[in-house]
Amino acid sequence: MIIGGSASQKLAANVAKELGETLCPLETKKFPDGERYVRIKGEVEKNVTVIQSTGFPQDENLIELLFILRTLKDLGAEHIKVVVPYLGYGRQELRFKDGEAISAQLVANLIEESGADEFISINLHEDSVRDFFTIPTANLSAMPPIAEYLADKVENPIIIAPDKGALGFAEEIAEILGCNCTYMSKIRLGPDKVETRIVDVQCDFDSEDLDKVKKDSKVNIDSVAGKEAIIIDDIIATGGTIVNAIGILKEHGAKSVDVCCVHPVLVNDAVLKIMAAGARDLSSTDTLTSDVSSISLAKLIADALR
Repeated sequence: MIIGGSASQKLAANVAKELGETLCPLETKKFPDGERYVRIKGEVEKNVTVIQSTGFPQDENLIELLFILRTLKDLGAEHIKVVVPYLGYGRQELRFKDGEAISAQLVANLIEESGADEFISINLHEDSVRDFFTIPTANLSAMPPIAEYLADKVENPIIIAPDKGALGFAEEIAEILGCNCTYMSKIRLGPDKVETRIVDVQCDFDSEDLDKVKKDSKVNIDSVAGKEAIIIDDIIATGGTIVNAIGILKEHGAKSVDVCCVHPVLVNDAVLKIMAAGARDLSSTDTLTSDVSSISLAKLIADALR
């Protein structure tokens, strides 16, 4: 039995279809004073999977998720798997400044205390968020579905991480596609001068198919020239980092620049900024609903639930 919260209705329906499971109807609404209403309209089974992202509006989607979990327990559910494709507040896993709330910890505690028996997410911004739970957790990688999507769209790619933190994603996709990758790094040239550069990366591949890449090949700034560059990141919010990366790749002769991410937060006019900077295409997975959410993770989630 699968229940999709209002933030993940389409994704939940696709997961249910993949598994041949029943999709339980859910009624939700917001009262004039802003309070949330949740009603589970189907008969509750012993084993239930709830799918609900907690992106914008984060507070409303989180409260709805907590209401669903507690109601399921009240109605007799014995084991609840919670799939939160995008975990709001997941970037505040530490107290960076004195007095800050460790938001990710509290959110994890609330989800577990409301009735979750297992927790599954996708490309958590920090994997250490899982340590806040005492129940079994899984952090799935969306890179294989993304690579599959990109394979049909580019012929001579190089995968670009817009910063070193995203290099792991770029390496994973590059290995699947059999191509090279590199990343952007901010180099301090003086007290008040910082420049973003393409950094040389040693790419080690285990793949036996070396038609497109030589083992231990080294990437340098000239290697983007004439290539179809693909920028990959876990979250795109304002798009500022991506816009900067597009400009640098264009300067170094990239034939084209595509942009792809797991979680399309895309606040304000991020999409317009990215496309205006020269991106040929902008795509993302469907952890969050957006106009660019063209990569379905239904099968990835379904496989994890089997």
